[in-house]
Amino acid sequence: MGELLFLAHRIPFPPDRGDKIRSCAILKALAARGPVHVATFGETDADMAAEAQLAWTATSHLLVRRTISNLRAGLNALPTGKPVSLVAFESLEIRHYISRLLATRPIDTIFVFSGQMAQFIPPSFAGRVIIDFVDMDSAKFAAYAKASNGPMKLVHAREARMLGAFERDMARRAHLSTFASATEVTEFRLGLDDPRVRVEAVGNGIDTQLYDPEGIAPAPYVGTDGPHLVFTGQMDYAPNIDAVTHFARSVLPLIREQHADARFHIVGRNPAPAVRALAQVPGVEVAGAVDDIRPWIASADIVVAPLRIARGIQNKVLEAMAMARPVVASAAAAEGIVARSGEHFIVTGDDDAMAKAVCDLAADPARGSTIGLAARAHMLRSYQWDAQLAPLLRWLDQPPALITSAA
Repeated sequence: MGELLFLAHRIPFPPDRGDKIRSCAILKALAARGPVHVATFGETDADMAAEAQLAWTATSHLLVRRTISNLRAGLNALPTGKPVSLVAFESLEIRHYISRLLATRPIDTIFVFSGQMAQFIPPSFAGRVIIDFVDMDSAKFAAYAKASNGPMKLVHAREARMLGAFERDMARRAHLSTFASATEVTEFRLGLDDPRVRVEAVGNGIDTQLYDPEGIAPAPYVGTDGPHLVFTGQMDYAPNIDAVTHFARSVLPLIREQHADARFHIVGRNPAPAVRALAQVPGVEVAGAVDDIRPWIASADIVVAPLRIARGIQNKVLEAMAMARPVVASAAAAEGIVARSGEHFIVTGDDDAMAKAVCDLAADPARGSTIGLAARAHMLRSYQWDAQLAPLLRWLDQPPALITSAA
């Protein structure tokens, strides 16, 4: 077996957000099997400070600071006819690194994490190519377009169209393409309309030792009036912004009609201005970045995941379930998670149903505890990373011809 080149749009360390948790788990599993070389981007000082962790894991690596803004990437993309997502991650440094690596090392596999990094696959590379798209980003931009008005509707529609064409071309180039959920696989296959292309699901896992409620210190809100509802996530990410804004303004007031002291805690880095403004809404606390998110989850009476735009599997839901918390999720947030509503979590279809589910749990803490314990048992049984990545590792053990031809 030769060596592997791992391309990631964001350094997998520290694994403190959904995409990085997944890329870190995959990278560590691959590095345990043999030499892995990594080319990736960093965006923050914390990303760049994590280079030592990357160096410890990888046989060789290149970490490039990504500084181009989304606006500049958009302006640069217009005359090129390329998706903005590709222009935003262009790098001559990475292209040169890959050329040198392929010329000097026995690389037989390129593993691409996140579709935009597929632009770095050399056309002349004759080895095996595996692309983990994670989510169907083109569909996410289509959802943005549907929810937008004015110029941004056209911008998002262009990105959805062009990125979708790129995703399909790259899937045809790859020996194997993966997504985080079976739903995304089905949707992608329909758009691809080519049964010869191998597309499979590799779900997200959860570190059940890290996300264990035992021994976790209480959150700052413990001892104050409740019930306490918690949402966690990167709070400059558009779907999260939309989720908490809609929940705070449309769902929380319904809950507070029955539970006047209900508190909604928004926890996560870089809260956008629209999120910070929610602190003025009765019952809302914008906690922002915290040193350790686990106490905020473990102390919650209910964890809510009211996303209206969501792709793939939501790590925030898996984390709360692993911490034995009852989760009330929208259908979009629950997509791809193999669990039973009413037993492992509660999935709701609209605002009224979400408000009722929260109110019912708040009035019956024993039922919430039962659901939370069942959720943790389910995570321990079915969602360990070893179990989730086992199909991917089996595919890597096969010759490329068998990967493309296997049923």
